[in-house]
Amino acid sequence: MVYNKSIYILAILLFCASQLRSESLEVGNHKQHQSLKSAIEVANNGDTILVEPGLYLESGIIVDKSLVIIGTDYPIIDGSNLDELFVITADCVVIEGMQLQNSGSSYTKDLAGIRLVNVRNVTINKNRLYNCFFGIYLMKSSDCTISENQVLGNRDIEISAGNAIHLWYCQNITVFNNHLTGHRDGIYLEFVDQSDISFNISKNNLRYGLHFMFSNNDRYTENTFENNGSGVAVMFSKNITMNKNRFNLNWGSASYGLLLKEIYDGEIIGNEFNKNSIGIFAESANRLKISNNDFKNNGWALKILGSCMDNTFSGNNFFTNTFDLTTNSAKDHNSYAGNYWSSYTGYDLDKNGFGDIPHRPVTMYSYLVGRVDVSILLLRSLFIDILNFTEKVTPMFVPKSLVDPQPLMKPRA
Repeated sequence: MVYNKSIYILAILLFCASQLRSESLEVGNHKQHQSLKSAIEVANNGDTILVEPGLYLESGIIVDKSLVIIGTDYPIIDGSNLDELFVITADCVVIEGMQLQNSGSSYTKDLAGIRLVNVRNVTINKNRLYNCFFGIYLMKSSDCTISENQVLGNRDIEISAGNAIHLWYCQNITVFNNHLTGHRDGIYLEFVDQSDISFNISKNNLRYGLHFMFSNNDRYTENTFENNGSGVAVMFSKNITMNKNRFNLNWGSASYGLLLKEIYDGEIIGNEFNKNSIGIFAESANRLKISNNDFKNNGWALKILGSCMDNTFSGNNFFTNTFDLTTNSAKDHNSYAGNYWSSYTGYDLDKNGFGDIPHRPVTMYSYLVGRVDVSILLLRSLFIDILNFTEKVTPMFVPKSLVDPQPLMKPRA
């Protein structure tokens, strides 16, 4: 995967370089140019600007030419909390190896450490962004790569925080191997199609580690979402691939590992949901394939509302969750077959690896808690054990059709 990303970045650079002649300009205290603005002003398309170590008090740097800007030992561009730092309006730009800090903040403008506006083939690679309102902001851009950056904020109130990486009306964007923390959302996508989000670490953000809105045909794989307000929200989107991610320690009264709302025709495969208030919360989520995931030590592993239809749950492992599954409907229109449930107490007389009696993962108590929140106070009481046993013997309230007809006797490896 890393090899493929390197080839992709190299291809962009070669494509841009093949159309341009390049020269090098140097920026430093004892160089011809003491500021980036002065070097950009005299540079030509295709030139490389090399920035020496040091502190540069600059903001509002407009990159309107196809340039490669590379820092040595992370020169510091400090915006003094006045304005955004870089605004890129040209195609085929590379910014690499810079430390960008202290952008301005605003309740009316989305000020950013780096903003891309209506561009193609731009690479933002191996930079450090500290205390920027928005970190890296892309609008109406395509075929860009955002890779191996550290975007660290220090906001503690959601309304005064921007997003670490923000994409709006973009296509074919690669967001790869970034470390994102201390913002409103780690990664935010709105009207973003055919993009890839992979190998990122998004943790300690105020709202979501990753947030999709009205975005289609995207994939996010092998990311870590930890200790955020909620892990990931996917809303009003379709054909989203969600594979091999880790959703850990997303705790709170309205916190989820993964929130699904009005999403269609996607897949959730090979993920880990560990110690979240709710592993997956789904409302109006339809035609999803949810398989080979591990749900461990969550409050609720799954909350699947009655508006969800034609979803397939198979090959998942459910380990010691307080509640494996709950719903708010007396009817169920999804398929649960061939999952492992640590709460299953059945037997396998024919030794084929599947339980001989079906498993009902929705207990009477989980159904009750879903309708009367304060009943959670009765957790672990003898009364609840009796209630669950009675409903198991003679189901009356929980959905009769919500069963795993072939529960696994051993966890899927």
